[in-house]
Amino acid sequence: MRFPVPLLPSMILVVSAVASALAAPAPAGADLLPAGRAPPAPEAAWFPSRLHAFVWRNWSLVAPERLARTIGARTEDIVRVGRSLGLEPARGLSADQWKRAHLTILRRNWHLLPYEQLLTLLDWSAERLAYTLREDDFFFHKVGDLKPRCAPLRWAEPTTAEASRAAEIATLVRETFPAGNLEGREPLFAFVGHLQSPPPPSSARTQASSSPSAPLRLGYSYFALCGDPLVDPSLDPYPDGLLARLAAAGANAVWLHVELGHLAPLPWLRDDHIETRRAALRRLVARAAAHGMKIFLYLNEPRALPARSPVFADHPDWRGVEEKGFSALCTSTPAVRTALRDAIAGLCQAVPDLGGFFTITASENLTNCWSHHRGTGCPRCKERRPAEVIAEMCATVAEGVRAGKGRQRYLCWDWGWRDDWALDVIARLPSDVALMSVSEWSLPIERGGVKSTIGEYSISSIGPGPRALRHWEAARKRGLEVVAKIQCGNTWELSAVPYLPVLENITRHAEGLRAAGVRDIMLGWTLGGYPSPNVAAIAEIFSGGSLETLAQKRHGESQAPAAADFWRACSAAFREFPYHSSAVYRAPLQMGPANPLWAKPTGYQSCMVGIPYDDLTGWRSVYPSEIFATQLEKVVTGFEAALARLRSAVPQPSPALAEEIRFAEAAAIHFASVAHQCRAVLARDAGDAARWRALGAAEEALAVRLHALQSRDSRIGFEASNQYYYVPLDLVEKVINCRWAAGQEPTRRSTPGTQRSGRSASGGG
Repeated sequence: MRFPVPLLPSMILVVSAVASALAAPAPAGADLLPAGRAPPAPEAAWFPSRLHAFVWRNWSLVAPERLARTIGARTEDIVRVGRSLGLEPARGLSADQWKRAHLTILRRNWHLLPYEQLLTLLDWSAERLAYTLREDDFFFHKVGDLKPRCAPLRWAEPTTAEASRAAEIATLVRETFPAGNLEGREPLFAFVGHLQSPPPPSSARTQASSSPSAPLRLGYSYFALCGDPLVDPSLDPYPDGLLARLAAAGANAVWLHVELGHLAPLPWLRDDHIETRRAALRRLVARAAAHGMKIFLYLNEPRALPARSPVFADHPDWRGVEEKGFSALCTSTPAVRTALRDAIAGLCQAVPDLGGFFTITASENLTNCWSHHRGTGCPRCKERRPAEVIAEMCATVAEGVRAGKGRQRYLCWDWGWRDDWALDVIARLPSDVALMSVSEWSLPIERGGVKSTIGEYSISSIGPGPRALRHWEAARKRGLEVVAKIQCGNTWELSAVPYLPVLENITRHAEGLRAAGVRDIMLGWTLGGYPSPNVAAIAEIFSGGSLETLAQKRHGESQAPAAADFWRACSAAFREFPYHSSAVYRAPLQMGPANPLWAKPTGYQSCMVGIPYDDLTGWRSVYPSEIFATQLEKVVTGFEAALARLRSAVPQPSPALAEEIRFAEAAAIHFASVAHQCRAVLARDAGDAARWRALGAAEEALAVRLHALQSRDSRIGFEASNQYYYVPLDLVEKVINCRWAAGQEPTRRSTPGTQRSGRSASGGG
């Protein structure tokens, strides 16, 4: 995955599953595209037909003429079907918004269209789609390492029965949403324009110092694209307005996903746009400097090549470990390391004011032969210890910076380093690198009587944890600088809101880091990049402030006490969250009420922050079903009580406080929905029709509430590496789904779901 995941013994090699699926047979006419096991697509039976589902789910995102072209219809046919369902005239997306929505469009059509029609819908080549599935934050893994099998969808005039069902849906929609605005009052992606504009003057600014000796505060963009962020100038990952807001919140550096071969020549890769990207990077570096910000690049190198690449025929000693169709470029071969060193040196020379780099060397893409802990498959690396190979790769990056005579800083991240050799890597690192560690990792927790440890990002738990403290101590003994990697905005516990108003947890974590003597902090991965009070909380604590002083700066003297009480109450409630690495990836936390109810078991397993289906076994992870649902309900109860007290104390909140109220309410709805869905699966599998219907009605009510919130705030439901998890019309669809489900007899589950080519990531990468 493009986002890190810890390498636990049961879940090593997520990319192996991706590579396996990529090597699987593909549909005819799309031999570049992965199919995996290709089971039959589950049917959205609450719609009159697959045609109606196709029109509904694409109505607010894809122009009718493009939909018509995809299925061989006329534009007026598409419009007529949409209106028959009660849909209002579509607003549509601008050209810029279209470029930011491709993952959202792929996800909603994944079960409806075969590959050839997806290519028509997007107007893409098979090569471009194959690249996106593999490189755009491992999207193919997020949709299950499989492409559901479905026949081409062709236009046919709706039957009388289908037209009658469409009329029923239209009536239901009008009755449930009498004010209309089904697509939402605020257009999708409206936040992009807001964040591009200059921020208003604010007395609550906590701008970090840009001095070279200032503590690092490294953040991420709220809406940058992951695939190739520098090639299209119209998709600026860091417009001036966003940079200014991040700086005002206390960040003094930001980072980008890149592939080294896109920015520097490598002997195994040809790219004709290197200078274009370098020029874009230089412009970005200069603009960021005007805001007191540095630019860092994330490297996960060297990227594996297809096993059949002619590069390996010409250079057989470059071939390393193989993973189902891909071969590592072996860094035990001096020529490979030399090429990497020279590429980094050239990049430092070409962009001399670049702030620095950070690396992941034992997770994510297949890179060095020990990156996925299977170095014994390489004739050279099997004779070397993992620590030796990993440290050598880190040294190669450091050598590149030195060879380029650069001032760039290098943060060597210990993500994926196993406990049995991590300290050995630290002992071998060059003296001019900084050691970065995830602060909260390995914290022991107990939720609902279930004991576990933190193995992913968590805001419900308060670091620093024993692993980071141990690694920082070892690094300091060698004279290395140390950096804490945290999430201060949100985590995969819930990423569908820009930030969680659990500021007490954030400030306590910051206090713990300060007490541990850790000054430099990476503030977030691809999620949680919004310029939020959570980011400002870090700067506030390190400047000697407190939760109360932050509340005063953000909300003023009159509303500060109520705001601080609200933050504490939400924080305490969130500490009841049933955390486990597998649960945060696989439960419907990000989709919330947008995930449909299934009257019959789908047979599918849930996907990593992708498609949850009805896989309760995957959702709950180590928790018994009842405890998992009950713990979520404890979070909901705490959030709702905090909201009630705040609304009573501050009947007319400021815009900033109203925003926090909105996000807390959305979060509570998500958590309540997951609890409902857990209990609905239990009721269905037990054949309890009355309970099934009652939970469906509760889900419908949540969908209506969340629709109202997302309609007013386009940030809800969005995360940079996944784009929109859901749009307002998906929540209207949930109402249709719940009413349909109420009329179905729940079908008992006889066997667990099996439709996956590889397990969901619950701690392997």
